[in-house]
Amino acid sequence: MAQKKKNYLKILTPPDDLSDIMKKVRRFRLMKARRILVTAVLLLMAVCGTYLLLDNQSYGRARTAAQYPSDTSDASGYEQFADGIIRYNRDGVTYLDRNNEEQWMQPTQLQNPVFVKKERAFAVADNGGNSILVFSEEGLRGEIETTLPIEKIAISDQGIVSVVLRDENTPKIIAYDAMGNILAELQISPGTTGYPTAMELSDDGNTLAVSYLTVSGTGMTSRVVYYNFGEAGQSQPDNIVSSTEYSNTIMADLFFMGGNRCVAVGDNSFVIYRGADAPEPEKEIALDQEIQSVFHSDEYIGFVLLNEQKSGYELRLYNRLGEQMISRELPGKYADAKIDGDEIILFEGDRFCIVTVTGIMKYQGELSVEALEVFRAFGVNRYYVMSVDELRVIYLTK
Repeated sequence: MAQKKKNYLKILTPPDDLSDIMKKVRRFRLMKARRILVTAVLLLMAVCGTYLLLDNQSYGRARTAAQYPSDTSDASGYEQFADGIIRYNRDGVTYLDRNNEEQWMQPTQLQNPVFVKKERAFAVADNGGNSILVFSEEGLRGEIETTLPIEKIAISDQGIVSVVLRDENTPKIIAYDAMGNILAELQISPGTTGYPTAMELSDDGNTLAVSYLTVSGTGMTSRVVYYNFGEAGQSQPDNIVSSTEYSNTIMADLFFMGGNRCVAVGDNSFVIYRGADAPEPEKEIALDQEIQSVFHSDEYIGFVLLNEQKSGYELRLYNRLGEQMISRELPGKYADAKIDGDEIILFEGDRFCIVTVTGIMKYQGELSVEALEVFRAFGVNRYYVMSVDELRVIYLTK
């Protein structure tokens, strides 16, 4: 029996030109990518908007989120460093993690310990003594013994240490590596050079900034000198690459801001220097109020000033170019002030204050403990508060 032919069945043959089909496929993929991109952008905007809303408003309470007790209650100093906290006293230097648990401990015998740090290295020295210990996050890197009493100290990220050694007639400035080897030695003649009032090392350890003070009759002069121990200073007498004098002022503080800026702070002004190898004055900013304290980051320079026109104090912030960012009244004087990211943190005893770099008073109030160190924790509006016997995580709320 013959099978009946089915005329509605056809054999499909591929078209000769596939360009139309490929165009449709590409168009579909492009539309899909656009939808994904738009969704991601909207989600990112929502997250950023929520963060900015939470980060740029005022809060009235500081609540405790977690507490990490300590087994010590001695008179120690505390400093934020790397991902943890340094506790130092006469008997030792201890590195604590952010759960207040000891990671390592180095015994010491320091009568008057002082602390200096950079991002990757820190040192603890015996002020008036002869011992310096250099550390990294992993622990002790080296010990230095000086021949004269230590008066001032500065450190670089590589662990290079510069020290002003006290001598009645001719004080010395000596630079050591972390193992105690002498890298450079500067003789000072107080009658001609002046007496060193401030000192700071660049992050790479190549440039040393020193402020000298000379007094003649009723007048005084500060001289800010930059020494370069790299190639730029090899051909210069005594490695001096820059020297500037300032009349009738004491340049009492020096600090570097990144690789190419340094700031000298006097009693009535501050000067921004620019240049990595041979810093030169770029801008001088006069201050019309008495300086109570100065603090900085690589991006900002901050001052707490005595407000002579009104009762109280003024918080003033400048960027690294010397442009004023904010100026606002403070309810009181705070012994400690620091810049942590985009926030200014001020504290003294149980009083605590946070001001953003845009000038918003984020929090002003009291803590239930006396703070020895405060810094930001992971998350929005969360902070670590170190007291004598515990590390506490607090968060801000309405």
